[in-house]
Amino acid sequence: MNDQPTDLTKVAIQSKILHGKRALIVGIANEHSIAYGCARVFRELGADLAVTYLNEKAKPYVEPLAKELGASIFAPCDVAQGGQLESVFERIRKSWGSLDIALHSIAFAPKEDLQGRLVDSSDEGFKVAMDISCHSFIRMARLAEPLMPDGGTLLAMSYHGANKVVPNYNLMGPVKAALESAVRYLAYELGDKHIRVHAVSPGPLKTRAASGLKDFDVLLTEAIERAPIGELVDIDDVGLTAAYLTTPFARRLTGTTTYVDGGLSIMA
Repeated sequence: MNDQPTDLTKVAIQSKILHGKRALIVGIANEHSIAYGCARVFRELGADLAVTYLNEKAKPYVEPLAKELGASIFAPCDVAQGGQLESVFERIRKSWGSLDIALHSIAFAPKEDLQGRLVDSSDEGFKVAMDISCHSFIRMARLAEPLMPDGGTLLAMSYHGANKVVPNYNLMGPVKAALESAVRYLAYELGDKHIRVHAVSPGPLKTRAASGLKDFDVLLTEAIERAPIGELVDIDDVGLTAAYLTTPFARRLTGTTTYVDGGLSIMA
């Protein structure tokens, strides 16, 4: 990690606070992915991992990372393809029998819809964006529930554009708003099963998915200039926050959206 760990982080790492926990990571595309940062921290804290990849084109980029992480399960998962998400959970059921953590870090919209005005978005583009970026998390929760008899944590990745207008975020703003609302309702519905549900909202990061946004470099520059901390966050920062939400340190937290953005979201 880039910074020296705090005393609390040292204690967590040394104690392997996630030892014996089993975590599903959906959304690693390459070493710059937010999901990879989360997976790396989970593994450092002792968790066993199941890692997915989108398709055969993505596999050569993800497989070396899965091996580096010592992932017990490595499987394809394109949530737009019927049955693939279900197959992942069936493999987890057969291999592990249970699951403690499931992290959803995927989002997609057709380029023409993503880079155009919301008012001009197509019916099909909106449906695809909502299905992949939001409803697949609800499906994940439904599949995870029976594998979490003793409770667990579900995590989804959001962005500040869900709550405030971010120029050029366009179609993904309403979609992420729906995702954050789904997090709250799932937290309510699954609370009696001791399954906690959170959204994590990172500041701008140089990921492959973000590169599809129009004028993204401008967004990065403005983030550095406006954030109180004066620098961008990285995937390890997001991973540490996500990991915290899965530990007993956060045992009374659920339904939240936690910002990891150097304070950018507090600025007018």
